Amino acid sequence: MTSPETTGHIVHKAAVTIAVVLFALLFVAALYYVFDVIMLVFAAVLLAIFLRGLAELLSYYVKVSDGWLVLLVSLILLALVAGFIALLSPSVAEQVGLLRDKIPASVQKVSDYLNQYGWGRTLLENLPSYQSVVDNINATGLMTRVGGFFTSTIGVLGNIAIVLLLAIYFASEPKLYLVGFVKLFPRERRDRVKEVIHGVYQTLRWWLIGKAGSMLFIGLLTWIGLWILGVPLALTLGLLAGLLSFIPNFGPIISAVPAILLAFIDSPITALYVLGLFVLVQLIESNIVTPFIERETVELPPALTITFQLALGVLVGGLGLVLATPLLAAIVVAVQMLYIEDVLGDASTAGALEGSEDVNEVATDSLAETTENA
Repeated sequence: MTSPETTGHIVHKAAVTIAVVLFALLFVAALYYVFDVIMLVFAAVLLAIFLRGLAELLSYYVKVSDGWLVLLVSLILLALVAGFIALLSPSVAEQVGLLRDKIPASVQKVSDYLNQYGWGRTLLENLPSYQSVVDNINATGLMTRVGGFFTSTIGVLGNIAIVLLLAIYFASEPKLYLVGFVKLFPRERRDRVKEVIHGVYQTLRWWLIGKAGSMLFIGLLTWIGLWILGVPLALTLGLLAGLLSFIPNFGPIISAVPAILLAFIDSPITALYVLGLFVLVQLIESNIVTPFIERETVELPPALTITFQLALGVLVGGLGLVLATPLLAAIVVAVQMLYIEDVLGDASTAGALEGSEDVNEVATDSLAETTENA
């Protein structure tokens, strides 16, 4: 027979185990319901890093406080965006309308061309028609679901305003939030937490710099290439290609579809040329811009990136797909430093983060200053 002490010990362990399991389940459930908010905050952090970087550059010429620098940068960016919209919106709006009208005719021409071949007829028989896809989108609200939480609460403009407001607060007073976050950890671990924050900051900073250059490069090259090939609506298609290149793997595929369909109106050969153009642009970008990004951040395995994109796309929708890659990069840096290096004692991965410290000392000193009093 077991003694009362042993029985009490077993009951105590069982109660503790049940409590831990229940707490873990409650934590996971709470995380699931607030995951949209977490992604919103992460988007604001990314924008804050971007604004902070521009403010640091402007600080060499304008001697005011950090808060005013960030506000000035934000106003300049808003003015540039407004000017860009005012300059190009009439042309782009007209081209978007033409694109919407031309896509059905392009799809029909592709269908007629494929019907000439046995394999093409087999393929078409197993694909939904264009009209059925459109009807299904209208009937089921698919585009609303794909938009994720952007359209589930207060709408696109409201969420953009929230992200902008949070980003300005984060960028204006990063020390306030970093110090508060670091103080959540034991004193003996705070220096390491600062190092991890710095590693994540540098990774996301250089990822954003590289991605901005990549978007500009792809947009301009695609526009020029389509214009040379004589594809209609080249400006809109180039702009679309540049914007969607922010989404690795899926963005280039999505942007290539309307361009190929429009080129098919001219001839299948033109569509083939357009396909070759998109492949060429991606090859150039992959061998010039991407290596630069990976040298300053971390190399993300393609299969892991695609899996993470699909997972966040299912959980959050379109926003998850957009933010999956930078979020994964931040997670990889944290895992490398906190688990692989600290827990497992394997310092061989530390080299992935060393390059960024030597490239931009200004960013290093800036982040160090914001956390030195934590």
